[in-house]
Amino acid sequence: MARQFDTLDSDALRYHSEGRPGKIGIEPTKPAQTQQDLALAYSPGVAAPARAIAADPADAYRYTGKGNLVAVVSNGSAVLGLGNIGPLAAKPVMEGKSMLFKRFAGIDAFDIEVDETDPEKIIGVVKAIAPTFGGINLEDIKAPECFRIDERLRAELDIPVIHDDQHGTAIIVSAAVINGAKIAGKEVAKLRVVVNGAGAAAIACARMFLTLGIPRGQIVLCDSRGVVTRYREGLTPQKEEFATSRRLASLAEALHGADLFVGVSVADALTPSMVRTMAENPMVLALANPDPEIAYGAAMRSRPDIIFATGRSDYPNQVNNVLGFPFLFRGALDVRAAQINDAMKLAAARALADLARRPVSESVLRAYGLERLEFGREYLIPKPLDPRLLCTVSTAVARAAVESGVARQPVGDWDAYAEALRRMNPM
Repeated sequence: MARQFDTLDSDALRYHSEGRPGKIGIEPTKPAQTQQDLALAYSPGVAAPARAIAADPADAYRYTGKGNLVAVVSNGSAVLGLGNIGPLAAKPVMEGKSMLFKRFAGIDAFDIEVDETDPEKIIGVVKAIAPTFGGINLEDIKAPECFRIDERLRAELDIPVIHDDQHGTAIIVSAAVINGAKIAGKEVAKLRVVVNGAGAAAIACARMFLTLGIPRGQIVLCDSRGVVTRYREGLTPQKEEFATSRRLASLAEALHGADLFVGVSVADALTPSMVRTMAENPMVLALANPDPEIAYGAAMRSRPDIIFATGRSDYPNQVNNVLGFPFLFRGALDVRAAQINDAMKLAAARALADLARRPVSESVLRAYGLERLEFGREYLIPKPLDPRLLCTVSTAVARAAVESGVARQPVGDWDAYAEALRRMNPM
């Protein structure tokens, strides 16, 4: 195994360094070949759009790239699988996120690494640079600071802001839960849920479950000290939201009769014996990376009726945020949404769930070297290379933005919009 990862590391370092270092770049979108081109692009021609924007700020979307530009902002304090590695070491990760925005949704993205840990100062930095961008993607900022930063920026900026570790994860998890419940023959609103972990992703998932209609009393949150109950002192406000009044002490106790386990915690937190105490057709989403809360083989052997997902690409049902953020922002940007709200997130989750229930295209089968793939226990959510994601999810998000009243440029013809997405699909 060590040799395998040595090879992967070597390949990755070569990939990032060969040719032009890094993974993203900037290319002009207008001609600059003649004196006239230069006169229009800069001085004196640039004065005309500048004056127009000064008179009407909305014209920035007409004359600049603002409407298709997202900032990927991080201080590197909670990078997945790597921890607090700081802003400079986080740059390859944020460049990768920027690359995925372009690859999957045609969105330009700048990675912005901020050398700061004070939440108020990070908020100030992002607010100061916000005029440049059409949206802000917060990434890999540790809890509990990320909650404050996310909530403040969403409230104080008039462009879409999302902390993807929270909301992106919650959207994909919710899509898996919707389809897992369908396979299990259960109603989503009646699921008994245990969330192991109390960081950004865990709290966001729990909140999203409320949006799905699962009552708060059916959700149990666990952290490194055991079950989060009302009888514990020193809880953060986020943990207090989901503190249970039930007299439970451990994860093992909480799982008795549970329908759904969502793990965003640490490897090996869940044992086969715990899984065996869960309800019929249990859903287990073990999302710790790189090693899940229970290993794939152990989970499969624990009981034959398990519905299982991880965050890894080498097992079925990978919960991968690339299924969400490119298309979430595409839809939001296209209608100039002032925010990304619960209605838009729920629309994204439902669109993902619906797409997984449709027949899989030949292009997807070829991309993954498969002969067949059908909706079921080993295919709960779409594959990231499904070219239908852009049209399906972005349209659902844009429509939800319009219907919920946060769109400033509503779509007049939804069929034409969907067709435009199909034509521009970078996949």
